[in-house]
Amino acid sequence: MSAGATTGVSMLRQALADYLRLRRALGSTLDRAEKLLAQFVTYLEQHDADVVTVEHAVAWATLPGGSGWWHALRLIAVRRFAVYLRNLDDRTQIPPPGLLAHGKHRATPYLYSSREIDALIAAARMLPTPIAAATYPAMIGLLAVTGMRFSEAIALDVTDFDDHSETVIVRAGKFGKSRLLPVHATTADGLRHYLVQRQRLLRTRKLADRDVLFISAAGTRLDHSAAQKKWRTIRDLAGLTPRSANCRPRIHDLRHSFAVATLLDCYRRGADIPTMLPTLSTYLGHVDPKSTYWYLSAAPELLQLASQRLDTYLTAGDT
Repeated sequence: MSAGATTGVSMLRQALADYLRLRRALGSTLDRAEKLLAQFVTYLEQHDADVVTVEHAVAWATLPGGSGWWHALRLIAVRRFAVYLRNLDDRTQIPPPGLLAHGKHRATPYLYSSREIDALIAAARMLPTPIAAATYPAMIGLLAVTGMRFSEAIALDVTDFDDHSETVIVRAGKFGKSRLLPVHATTADGLRHYLVQRQRLLRTRKLADRDVLFISAAGTRLDHSAAQKKWRTIRDLAGLTPRSANCRPRIHDLRHSFAVATLLDCYRRGADIPTMLPTLSTYLGHVDPKSTYWYLSAAPELLQLASQRLDTYLTAGDT
């Protein structure tokens, strides 16, 4: 690699760090984008490139592996970065939108039954290290009964659980919004039990982070990628397998399962769904209740209940 290219790539890496810092200050998390763009900059290094071009962007985005949707997603990440870079270097080429065609993609939620959630918690207790065997059952249980995002759970501190009021506060969640989540007494008892275990286990960790709620084997905050890997181990131990190529048991589906189960319960109780949805939307941390309405299409049983409710309403209107 030439000296000029080395300097250019160093500038690109610094620009990437600045770009991520700016976007996160505006409320984005960018965990996936950070990983993808770091890989893209490495690709530029390997090709002695000191500027982003459409040719390099497309060549990297379409490297073997993954579907057309994945290639398009990679190019979108580069395009957004290139828009930022253009203000710093007018040689930067911005890939035009839609350059890589792809259809709409959204994974089919894997809706966990109560039995499957119990199996996941039991499997988590079988993890080989004492801290993991204490941390992951508590975290999975909290995700299942609150529907909070996985990233929000690993960001929790000990002080975010109020033992007296039995609430959990999610600070600066998605879009920078915070929210207070009341939890059931059994959930609060489970967190209290975990905190006792956690305190005992941390006594042997000199470099432990005393503020973090869900801790790693080193006593520090859980790393997102490492925790996802541990989740796959738990899922396999629980014997859960994909229902289809597009419906795999992801940790994020605990959130979907909570939302769908809540809606099902409301329908069965005859609750006023339009009135209840804004409350559920706020609890889930959705900016717009329209995002919560999406769950109506996530389960056939929900669609059936919604259809029955509509039929009842129309029949009553005809009488």
